[in-house]
This record gives sequence, structure tokens and C-alpha cells, in this order.
Amino acid sequence: MRIERDCVGELEIKEDALFGINTARAVHNFPISNELVNPLLITSMIEVKKAAAMTNHISGALEGAKAKAIVVACDTLLNEDYRQDAFVVPAFQGGAGTSVNMNVNEVIANLANKQSGSQKVHPNDDVNLAQSTNDTFPTAGKVALLKMLPKVQAKVLDLIDVLDKKAEEFSDVIKLGRTQLQDAVPTTFGNSFRAYASLFKRDYQRLESAKEDLSFVNLGGTAIGTGLNADDIYQRNVVDKLSSITRIPLKSAENLIDATQNCDVFVEFSGVLKTLAVNLSKFSNDLRLLSSGPQAGIAELRLPAKQAGSSIMPGKINPVIPEVVNQVAFQVVGNDLAITMAAEGGQLELNAFEPLIFRNLLQNESYLENAITTLVENCVAGIEVNQEICRDEVERSVVLATALTPVLGYQVTTKVVKQALKEKCAIKEIILSENLMEETEFDNLMSSSNLLHKVKNKDYSFAK
Repeated sequence: MRIERDCVGELEIKEDALFGINTARAVHNFPISNELVNPLLITSMIEVKKAAAMTNHISGALEGAKAKAIVVACDTLLNEDYRQDAFVVPAFQGGAGTSVNMNVNEVIANLANKQSGSQKVHPNDDVNLAQSTNDTFPTAGKVALLKMLPKVQAKVLDLIDVLDKKAEEFSDVIKLGRTQLQDAVPTTFGNSFRAYASLFKRDYQRLESAKEDLSFVNLGGTAIGTGLNADDIYQRNVVDKLSSITRIPLKSAENLIDATQNCDVFVEFSGVLKTLAVNLSKFSNDLRLLSSGPQAGIAELRLPAKQAGSSIMPGKINPVIPEVVNQVAFQVVGNDLAITMAAEGGQLELNAFEPLIFRNLLQNESYLENAITTLVENCVAGIEVNQEICRDEVERSVVLATALTPVLGYQVTTKVVKQALKEKCAIKEIILSENLMEETEFDNLMSSSNLLHKVKNKDYSFAK
């Protein structure tokens, strides 16, 4: 064991541990769950430290040997897995991310000293030089979010692609529309799936727009955005250096004080993810409804059978993929509320609740990516339409009488509908028996070309 000291006192640390006293205190203080800080956030923080060391060397604030030792240690950590043993800070923590920052500082310093054979690199004086938790942690958080965002977008594109294909496949399959769960005028499954595709194209665009706001970082602002202890050369170059390392086009925020204390950008981004989740859940609700049955439900769609649905009812198959997507959506919406409250709860020059914000945002991105993957691969790609049921429902529906209102008027048509429902007969029988119109005229009004009145729907265009 080794003894380390801080402003609180002394603590014993395992001799071979790469972390130090700040990390050990965090592990002791925050036993909320077994969940650790997201590995992507740790990786991004290491990249921030690498960029800072390189820039501090350029400015002359950090001597060459220390800068090289820090950069080599960072590269080692980025290429090798030290997660389990070195980065052990809990995801839920007080301190506005200080525990994460110091965990990374300590590991880099100890590894740098171990690799270089010296004890000269200090976690605060050298690894954290010209920095604060308050500019490194939110910067690393934004980098992590931007790294994961293209993966989510790629899955949304996969969903759009399969929906477009289903729209083409079912373009001529007539079905009964429903409004407020009641029978409505006819449409086609091609129209339905094309509308779903348009819905998710808007989600893709919202995700694309979110990149711009997330790309502005407060690195160089140090404690509250005033840049205390960071020289001009460092401030002018560190963001560009980080962009080069991460291959993400980052920009320095116009107002570093604002970017340090306010979290509205994260609330906005969370709203975009929530909107995607809501749309996925609504789509999943529709799939569950339209596939309900198979004998006592709507049963217009057949979803791929993925597993046995009951331990007691033989042969029962449940819509498990839409169900899991629903649950992911509920979790994303819940996380969004927590993010909203965390952003609102900040005070004065800093928001102390960014650990929760980044934990939830990264979880939402990951959950949505995985949910869309299983939705596309295990459900939507294999959807089939029960065309016989769809056709029978359309032919038997009294809602078709809607097409008669331009000729007979609303009141007369309503009377025909009520009589058809009461006598359980086709509306055509009543129309002809009451001599309300000629058979040829009725058939023309009931033709597919008239019932499926084609409106020029402009597709929602977007750049992939």
C-alpha cells in the first residue's frame, strides 16, 4: 500500500493502482450503483488531456519530457483496455465531474511516470495544466456525444431504407384507414409505410442539425469561463488540437462563460432524442395494433415470429420487438426529464449536475441505436401484409359511403349508413333498392381510383 494526501487528509491506496486518492474517495463517497462512467466519456477525456499537453508544450508552459510522457501515456490508454482497473469512478457522483477529471489525471500521471521511469509528472500541475474540470468535462462530454451520434443516424437511415422498400412492396395493397381507432376512408399500406419513412427522415434531419450546437466547446475557459491560468497561445490552439485528435470539427464557444454555466444545448439535444423515441414508440404501437390477433384482433400485418409468447398458451406469439422499442422509448423520455431538471438545477457560474446529463444522453444514444437495430432486423424487414383481410374489410365497410356524400349529401348518406349497419347489409343494396343512384354511378364512386384519391405528397427530402 502507499499513502496519498489531499486537502481532506491521508488515504491508503493499493501500491499497483494507477488511480490515486481523488478516485478512491469518489468510489467511497458515491456507492449509488455498480454503473461506472461511460467508457466513451473516459476516452474523450483522455483525448482532451492529450490535446492539452501538446498545446501546453507549444506555448512553453509544459517542458518537453513531461509533455511527451503525458502524450505517450494517453496513447497507451487509448489503445489498451485499462477500464476495469484504472477508471473506476461511479456514474452517479457529486462534484460536477471533478471525480472523472481527477481519475483521468491520476491515471495518466501514474502511467506516464511508470513508463518514463520518473516521478515528475503531477496529476494537477502537469496533466491538468491550464484546465479545470469545468471546461474539460463538458468538452469531453460533447465529444463523446458527437462520436456516438453518427451511429444513431446510420440506424435511422437503415430504418428509412427498409420503410421505403416496404412502401414500394405494399404500394397497391388497399386497407381501411382508421381515425381514433374507428373505421375511416381507405388508403394503402404503401401510403402508410411511406408516411412512416417521412416521419423518420425528419428525425434524421433533427439529429443532423444538433451536431452544430454540440460542436461548440468551452475548453480553455478553465473554472468559470474567464480562462484563468490558461495563456493566450493555449486558448487559441487547444480546440484545434483536440479537433485534430478526435477528427471532429470542434469550435471554441463565442462566450466561454455562457458555455460553462448553461446547459440548454444538452436539453435541446435531449429533446431531439426524445422526439425520435416518441416516433419510434408510436410506430411500434401501430405495429402492435395492426398485427393484433391473429384471430380476434386486426391481424392486417404479420410480424416475424421471434420467440414463444407464453409459458401456458401453446403457439402464442407476441410482438416482442415493438414491445422492447416501446420500453426503450419510455426510458429515453424519463431520462429526458432528468436531463431537463439537471439543466434547470444549475446555479450561477456552473452546473453541478452534468454527470447525470452526460450519463443519460449517452445512454439514450446507445439505447436508441440498439433499439432501431433490432426493430429493423428483427421486425420491419420481415413484415408481411394479410391482403385478404385488408380487402374484405374495405369491401364490407360502410365508411365507403363517404364517397357518396358529394352526390347524395351528408344527411342522406348518414341515413344509408345507419340502415346498412342496422340491417347488416351492404350499402350498395340500400342505394339500389331506394333508387338513390344508378349502379354504374355507384360502382364508379366505389372504384379504387376514386376511393384512393391521389394527392401529390411532396416527399421530405434530406441529405444522407
